[in-house]
Amino acid sequence: MYPLKFKPYLCSKVWGGEKIAAFKGVYTTRNRIGESWEISAVEGHVSVVSEGPFAGKSLTELVNEYGATLVGQKVFEKNGTEFPLLIKFIDAKDNLSIQVHPDDGMASRIGPGLKGKTEMWYVVGADKGARLLSGLTQEITPEEYEEKVKDNTITDVLASYDVHPGDVFFLPAGRIHAIGAGTFVAEIQQTSDITYRIYDYGRLGLDGRPRELHIEQAKEAIDYTVFPDYRTEYSPVKNAETPLVSCKYFTTTLFDLDKPASKNLSALDSFVVVMCVGGKGELVDNEGDGSVHRISLHRGETVLVPATSSTIEFHPDGPMTCLTSFIE
Repeated sequence: MYPLKFKPYLCSKVWGGEKIAAFKGVYTTRNRIGESWEISAVEGHVSVVSEGPFAGKSLTELVNEYGATLVGQKVFEKNGTEFPLLIKFIDAKDNLSIQVHPDDGMASRIGPGLKGKTEMWYVVGADKGARLLSGLTQEITPEEYEEKVKDNTITDVLASYDVHPGDVFFLPAGRIHAIGAGTFVAEIQQTSDITYRIYDYGRLGLDGRPRELHIEQAKEAIDYTVFPDYRTEYSPVKNAETPLVSCKYFTTTLFDLDKPASKNLSALDSFVVVMCVGGKGELVDNEGDGSVHRISLHRGETVLVPATSSTIEFHPDGPMTCLTSFIE
């Protein structure tokens, strides 16, 4: 197989901005683009290959046809024909709603086969004063949560962070969170589109109607545990792989480059998602059968490297920053 690029699915949102198209270098007549779904197996929005011999085929078709060859034997045995990750860029011109996602157990009670949503953010860009919310600052009960939503004081018990490019936040299912105005992130998450909106500042949707809240569902979904800090601390290493987040759903690492670097995949038994979040260069894929594929990669592009790859090499053209996500 060869590394796959997909046609992005651009989503207009009431809080969306105008940065995504320019960031990705694509033309569109859409405005208020809040999200670019880079790789998706969510029903109704399944990604389609944009180039090469598989152009026009959907991600679901490829997983059905190639199974473990594409995603890895271990991944295929666990997830079957459902691709397990949803990959996005998000541009918040305005504050997103305060929300929470269910875990796998709660999602399975909603409907058979449904998954929860654990996710992470890597901050790609941030306007001056940009902030986001993640986690509780004090212990509250489910009943106190409900009262604070009703009297508009829920933000008083949420941790607020100034954000800057390179900041990382891990968001396990159950953690209350919200992206703030002026924040541009790369998001890696489970394949799930279940979101419970807790509070939306009284905002109207694109249809001019109040947006639906899910206060009761969120009450059950919230993890009320309090932690001292919700920002992920890491020490970046230039021209080498830097670990960011590792959980049972995905592992994400960072390559901050101005010289070539490589990643050995021979023992991984997983696909690898490569998101270019800065700069440009070339990605070289060395397959286990000895074949080699060279593809250009620039800011805003995302590539799915098949599990048959033994090594990937990054050849930056000047400074280049990439995220890699896979399943261990």
